[in-house]
Amino acid sequence: MRYARAVVLEAMLVAAVGLAFALAANALSPRGLRLSRNYFPGDHKPLVVASPDAHSGSTSTAEDATNRLSAVLERLGQQNLQSVASNEVIELFRDPRYEQGVVVFVDARNDQEYQAGHIPRAWQFNHYRAEVYLPTVLPVCLAAEKVVVYCNGGECEDSEFAAVVLRDAGVPRENLFVYTGGISEWMTNGLPIEVGARGNADRPAPRR
Repeated sequence: MRYARAVVLEAMLVAAVGLAFALAANALSPRGLRLSRNYFPGDHKPLVVASPDAHSGSTSTAEDATNRLSAVLERLGQQNLQSVASNEVIELFRDPRYEQGVVVFVDARNDQEYQAGHIPRAWQFNHYRAEVYLPTVLPVCLAAEKVVVYCNGGECEDSEFAAVVLRDAGVPRENLFVYTGGISEWMTNGLPIEVGARGNADRPAPRR
């Protein structure tokens, strides 16, 4: 009886020592098993409830964009100017009248920005140097039925200022439109871009 008990105790001791070595080896091995992980989860997956802040970043960004657009539209309203959305701009760009000069696009940015990339065949009008550009651009805009003025878009106000100068110079208000999305939205939509300087003086004024 005593012999059997001694054998059992010895076996338990060996097992305890073996378990201790096994746990130590598992903890030190980079391929060791995580004892807290369930490796046999079965067919039932726990329901993961998203945190209320999970999409707060994208929601906040969308709200910021909406707020910025509202501010721009409010400014345009105060200036008694019209805005034009992306889909309408694309239609005007593809309109055959654009080739004829009946529809005109005006880029209100500076030389460096204009040459880096602008809407094809757009006329440049830097309102900060109006005396340089106005003699060429004004007759073109006066002869057009629709004039779309743009800059970088977003909070950029150059298109608004340029539209005001053109309006005050005689371009009918109902013919003037400010593209609020600007060149940034245009490029985001994958639309064509013309690079380099294209002198306004080299372009013949459109005929009515």
